[in-house]
Amino acid sequence: MQLIRGLHNIRSQHKGCVLTIGKFDGVHLGHQAVLRNLKDKSSELNLPTAVMVFEPQPEEVFAPDKAPARLSRWRDKYESMRVLGMDRLFCVHFTHSFASQSADEFIKDILVDKLGVKFLVVGDDFRFGRGREGDFAMLLAAGEQYGFSVVNTASFRLADCRISSTAIRKALAEHDFTLAQQMLGREFGIKGRVVHGQKKGRTIGYPTANVNLKRAKPPVVGVYAVSVTICGEYYQGVANIGARPTVSGEDALLEVHIFDFSGDIYGQVIQVNVLHRLRGIRKFATFADLKTQIEQDAIEARTYFHRSSSV
Repeated sequence: MQLIRGLHNIRSQHKGCVLTIGKFDGVHLGHQAVLRNLKDKSSELNLPTAVMVFEPQPEEVFAPDKAPARLSRWRDKYESMRVLGMDRLFCVHFTHSFASQSADEFIKDILVDKLGVKFLVVGDDFRFGRGREGDFAMLLAAGEQYGFSVVNTASFRLADCRISSTAIRKALAEHDFTLAQQMLGREFGIKGRVVHGQKKGRTIGYPTANVNLKRAKPPVVGVYAVSVTICGEYYQGVANIGARPTVSGEDALLEVHIFDFSGDIYGQVIQVNVLHRLRGIRKFATFADLKTQIEQDAIEARTYFHRSSSV
């Protein structure tokens, strides 16, 4: 899959495609249905598939404090698109300047002149252009004028249309990981590179692998029983996701104590799948109180895994 970062990197050879535009947060089963249907349309028209996403996402620019938590990192989104067989991924840098262009400019300059879109799939609630003046009806009219077809994602998803990133975030917030998995098509997890931390966990017999969430708002916050994949090997563990009020007030981290593991994995990418909530985040009066609670968390997580393996 070819990645084109920024509109300035679109070249003449990129003109002519079937395109879908969206956030594709989590690339859940509904998204996957849209992308598979887009691929079918590309075969019918003998044109490459193209996906347009925005980084950062519009809500993160206009209302960062109210922006929803992301279900997946940008890198995970890219990898999912690649596995699903998309030909091109256009990553548009979303800024106030970009948002200030008119809807007509977006259609004529980008969709028609730069990309040569022949078939477009967007949500029927898709808004674009200065003051969000552009909408689905405007795209339909533009399609008539410039010669491209427009359909909405709901009709393209068919039976999967009830799946949404919002519904998945709601399921995760309610600790319904089974429902979230049904909509995602996989267990919910967080992937990232292990970084050096304060190393206080090892002083009490519970060393952790730390992944910096880089100020990203996680869709789950608390202490969880998790599975961990390292270089294709599967482990079990217990993880704290979010702030660390007893230790420090720095950016949110994913800290996972991996059961029966003692290797050096600094710098390696790990996948941590969230399986069961143990408790919320609390601030403890002393580090000794925190140690006692971590011991209890580990026991509860091991008990969860034991029960799960017996089912």
